[in-house]
Amino acid sequence: MRMFGRPRGLLGRLGGHIMARTNENCGAWAIDLLEIRPDDRVLEVGFGPGVLLARLSALTTHIVGVDPSREMIAQARARNANAIERGGVALHRAPAHSLPFKAHTFDKALAVNSMQVWPDPVAGLREMHRVMKPGGTVALAFTRHSGQRKGGLPELLAAAGFQYTRVVEKDQDFCALATKSRVGAA
Repeated sequence: MRMFGRPRGLLGRLGGHIMARTNENCGAWAIDLLEIRPDDRVLEVGFGPGVLLARLSALTTHIVGVDPSREMIAQARARNANAIERGGVALHRAPAHSLPFKAHTFDKALAVNSMQVWPDPVAGLREMHRVMKPGGTVALAFTRHSGQRKGGLPELLAAAGFQYTRVVEKDQDFCALATKSRVGAA
């Protein structure tokens, strides 16, 4: 947990460097699946070392990331210094189950290899649902090394209020996609 789940100290910093390499391809695929437009407001939950924030900043100028780890925030801040300075990327220290944003803020959201270490995945997904705009899409992507099982992901997303859930696979990675309903999306 100190290396990957809740990175802290020297092991956490090392874990961040490893995550930067091992999660990049899966994260890029998840970003492609979200079909991000230039005007989309995008949230990344559990951004780790910030590799995907850098990729997202090439697609839109409205990116917000949350991560509970000080070490990951420091790595992401260094990796995305220019985009942060321009105001296109904002970083917050927060857990998935307590997102510091108003309801209906984001068009798209993603979490790559992070949900499996959240203390309460359904609470985190409910928070993501709360901050998503009606019609918004969420992507939960996992590599084969994540320890996350494919089975049950659609049910977790449905328990959090999402609809139209599906799981897609590429090589040994998989991604659960879902949408927040446009009707009755309080």
